Amino acid sequence: MDGVITDVLNFRLEEIKRCISSTAPLAAIFLCGSTLEGILLGIALKFPKQFNQAKAAPKNAENKVKQFYDWTLNDFINVAYELGLLKEDVRKFSHSLREFRNYIHPFQQVSSRFNPDEHTAKISWQVLKAAIFQLAQAKTEI
Repeated sequence: MDGVITDVLNFRLEEIKRCISSTAPLAAIFLCGSTLEGILLGIALKFPKQFNQAKAAPKNAENKVKQFYDWTLNDFINVAYELGLLKEDVRKFSHSLREFRNYIHPFQQVSSRFNPDEHTAKISWQVLKAAIFQLAQAKTEI
């Protein structure tokens, strides 16, 4: 990825660590989910043909593949898995991270009756690190 986005993502990784150490679990979870989405978007932008031709690529009402900026984290995870960038374990855990990231909507959190704590944040952080590792291993194989 280009230097500007890499700098932003590196800053976010450091901020996630600070959120976890200062007991701000929701902030850490939100950052983990959005950082994963940003990394996957960056990879999609480098390999648009592969991402757009994937069976899991989301389509609009005219059955055309949506623009990347209209994809959801769910879409990026599924296509990255289809392309072999993510393995089954990280795919499943990434979907769990995505669900917790949806707590950014207060009613989502209220309806689940769950308040994430530092352990939830640490699990989210581990999922993000595992995803980064798998993406780094696979990025040359697309």
